[in-house]
Amino acid sequence: MDASSEVVAPWGDVGNVGAIVIDLDGVVYVDDREVPGAGEALGRLAGAYRLVFATNNSTKTAETVAANIEASTGFPARPEQVATSGQATALAMAGSFSSAFVVGEQGLVDTLTAGGMAVTADWRAADAVVVGLDRSLSYQKLADAARAVRAGAAFYATNTDATYPMPDGLYPGGGAISAAIETASGGTPIVCGKPHDEMRALIASRVGEGDVIVLGDRPETDVALGKAAGWITVLTLTGVVSDLAQVPPELRPDHVISSIAELPDRLARRP
Repeated sequence: MDASSEVVAPWGDVGNVGAIVIDLDGVVYVDDREVPGAGEALGRLAGAYRLVFATNNSTKTAETVAANIEASTGFPARPEQVATSGQATALAMAGSFSSAFVVGEQGLVDTLTAGGMAVTADWRAADAVVVGLDRSLSYQKLADAARAVRAGAAFYATNTDATYPMPDGLYPGGGAISAAIETASGGTPIVCGKPHDEMRALIASRVGEGDVIVLGDRPETDVALGKAAGWITVLTLTGVVSDLAQVPPELRPDHVISSIAELPDRLARRP
């Protein structure tokens, strides 16, 4: 489809943009494969706007995310430009718990420990459970997390994304794992990633002055984040959504583009 025709508001209404918040999986890359033209687009955008890379993927630290952006696209991202759902979760939990049982990968463990959280492999010793994407998930880990929540541990989810895009299709995301623990434990997680308050506050601390554009591929996280913050929303069709008809009316973005490669020219043509 011609995504450039799918515009809710004219591009001339984007205002005095100072920063662009950019999702990663499905927008800049899919797994470790660059979305065609993403690196060039980032280079052009960085010359005119502050860029913030905001991801619900909790499997990596900000340092690793920045390195992955450069490895995939050639764009030299910096860790201080990156906001992850793991960081948002660490900030939300800071000073409130003695130890956490983590269902997630090493990047989430490292992010939590860098934020001052002690991590334990013994669910009985945990006063909090933190859940993110875990591609080495075992039944035992699910059972231990559910037992900890039933025993009274606080329940945090880095995000509730049901899927994430891979080159051969959509794979189960962190939200699928937290949903299993929610079902097994009867608990309801405190969610910290996009579009929730914790992640929104973390991103807001990075964007600086001026209007903000949010570019993402997932309406229920990226577009919802932008709408909650009063920012300009742009949906790209290279990730979980391939057609605007898939988007519910309440999550329709301000603009739709085929891919991030289109964004610099779109902004350059604004009045």
